[in-house]
Amino acid sequence: MSTTVEGVMEMITIEVLSEKSRNIVVSCVYRTPGSNLELFTEKLIELIEMSKNKTLFLCGDFNIDLGTQIDLNRMFVDTMCSLGFFPLISKPTRITTHSATIIDNIFTNITDGEVLSGLFKIDISDHLPVFAIYKNHQKIITVPVPTKKVFNMSKKNLDKLKNDLCQQNWTNVYVDDVHRAYDEFMNILGVLYKRHCMTTNFVKKDAVDKPWMTKGLRNACKKKNNLYSSFLMLKTKEAEDRYKKYKNKLTWIIRKHKKEYYTDLLTKSNGDTKAIWTVIHSVSTKHTIKSGIATHFLKENTEIYDRNEIANEFNHYYVNVGPRLAAQIPKDDSDVTQKIGSCPNSIFLGETDEKEILSIVNKMADKKSKDWVNMDMKFVKEIMSYVIKPFTYICNLSFSSGKFPDAMKIAKVIPIYKNGEKCMFSNYRPISLLPQFSKILEKLFVNRLDTFIDKNNILSSSQYGFRAKNSTSMALMELIEHITNAIDQKQYSASIYVDLKKAFDTIDHSILLKKLIKYGIRGPALQWISSYLENRKQFVQVHDTRSEFCEITCGVPQGSVLGPKLFILYVNDLVKVSGFFKCILFADDTTFFCQGNDIKGMLKEMKIEFMQIHKWFKLNKLSLNLDKTNYMLFTRRQRIVNTPFKVDGVEIRRVSEVKFLGVIIDEKLSWKSHLNYLRTKLAKSIAVLYKVRDFLNDHALFMLYNALIVPHLVYCV
Repeated sequence: MSTTVEGVMEMITIEVLSEKSRNIVVSCVYRTPGSNLELFTEKLIELIEMSKNKTLFLCGDFNIDLGTQIDLNRMFVDTMCSLGFFPLISKPTRITTHSATIIDNIFTNITDGEVLSGLFKIDISDHLPVFAIYKNHQKIITVPVPTKKVFNMSKKNLDKLKNDLCQQNWTNVYVDDVHRAYDEFMNILGVLYKRHCMTTNFVKKDAVDKPWMTKGLRNACKKKNNLYSSFLMLKTKEAEDRYKKYKNKLTWIIRKHKKEYYTDLLTKSNGDTKAIWTVIHSVSTKHTIKSGIATHFLKENTEIYDRNEIANEFNHYYVNVGPRLAAQIPKDDSDVTQKIGSCPNSIFLGETDEKEILSIVNKMADKKSKDWVNMDMKFVKEIMSYVIKPFTYICNLSFSSGKFPDAMKIAKVIPIYKNGEKCMFSNYRPISLLPQFSKILEKLFVNRLDTFIDKNNILSSSQYGFRAKNSTSMALMELIEHITNAIDQKQYSASIYVDLKKAFDTIDHSILLKKLIKYGIRGPALQWISSYLENRKQFVQVHDTRSEFCEITCGVPQGSVLGPKLFILYVNDLVKVSGFFKCILFADDTTFFCQGNDIKGMLKEMKIEFMQIHKWFKLNKLSLNLDKTNYMLFTRRQRIVNTPFKVDGVEIRRVSEVKFLGVIIDEKLSWKSHLNYLRTKLAKSIAVLYKVRDFLNDHALFMLYNALIVPHLVYCV
């Protein structure tokens, strides 16, 4: 709880529960210097009354010198004592050459336990920090040294693993069932992986906060602290000057040493971009507070603390998002493929070979995120050439049989905090980590799918997402050119910006397969995609706790290679729904635009046509968020009649500006809003450069400039 009494007091209250089920309240108080002491005392009494029968600590900067005999100060102490609260600090907390005052204190009502209190002689400010330890609140527990299974990817361990893989007999992999073949492959690899790379280690302590600090610098810091303590005792100008001179010199030496340390690290990186950015991030994001997962969550207004229960609730929430939204859409048996022309050709899944697989693997990023069997892509790239023959067999068997291995369908999901209350499951974004080998098999299929799509010209030219030689810049250019052309012709132009709820999670599998048949994905390829989508499972991992498995019944896999391709095929026929609107698609970002001479007639036609579009979304089980869907009118005319535009009783709001693919577009195309947005972004980036200017050399600063500032300046310029 935070309270502010203007001109008198600022206060933050924290409530904790002791092991004796007894509430302990800690209130941090700040009294404004010179403010009304009687009013301040009244507010403290109100707080004490609210915290009856609780152990209470009132701590902070009271700006009341308890070392003087001023009547008002003595009356304040007497009032607190009459309420059962006594000060713990009796020595000066703010010391200068001409004064020593006790203005920081801790008052408490503890009488049944021992309290240890005192001061820290540290020069972090001109006030000495105060502390109190309530010994009865401490519980001494003997905790065993924690251990953890970790994977050691040292060259020595990898060499042993590779040697065993070379001598391995893969006969059990060469069977007719792709599920068995892949299971045997992973069993053999998993056993050797654990044998050579898994070790039991002590849980690592947090990384050293200041790795550039040497023994000599630490000794110098101790000397500085001793000089500060000497000044506190002597309170002379000479002692103060001696301390400040030494402190200023030490600060300069520390900055110089820190810069040399990071410059040396960058030099040793020797052109390794990843290593260079690791160094830069360690400096530029050092003070960033990491947003972890909350210790408790709310479930039906009940707090849950058990990690197993939290992990399971996360999993249930994520797998039910899509089905819950789809269930809200009325059932419609109309033909979803009526707008799709049938492709006369069918896709052929040709065999792969070792060369193609190795080429795909080598192009993949060296990511260290581990899948459900604790393997990362960096490890797979290390051992791929040693397992290439059995894995090539599995890929070809998968294509020929039209089956996707079940063990490749298991996703590990990590919840990442977005914003809002941390105890709400809905405020966490799911990051899905799929098996590393599944990404390779998916990429093989996507290569064949892309070739077939391009050859038969299946995708609409209005779709810019997840396509080679297409970009957000091209999508933005098409929209802006249409608007400017309409304005030049003295016409009205309008655009509708559609917002979809969890679009990738709500795709209906049966509808998708029907559309794929029309597009020419038939036979083994269709069976393969059907197998790819069905029987998918996931679990959520919260720290080291894993939830139970849950089955995924709709949507395309997040984090997959194939998922985005299936999505753009799913929405490909949207452009044919309306002859009035033109459309720009970038994955699930959908924009419709039109132009006309008569504003009222155009808005009327927009409403009629958008109802058809809304019907298409319902028919395809995609949930349209009407509250966040809006439209914008573009014209040089000064006055426009604001005609209401409603769909299903929900008014589609007219806005004066909108953010589309990273660029803020306003109704006058003045770009003022976008420039203001850029200015804010650039100011934050410049702040990063400012913070690290003393710790990085010119080369590193230039890299940081190119990464943080240049992209904002050149994007869609």
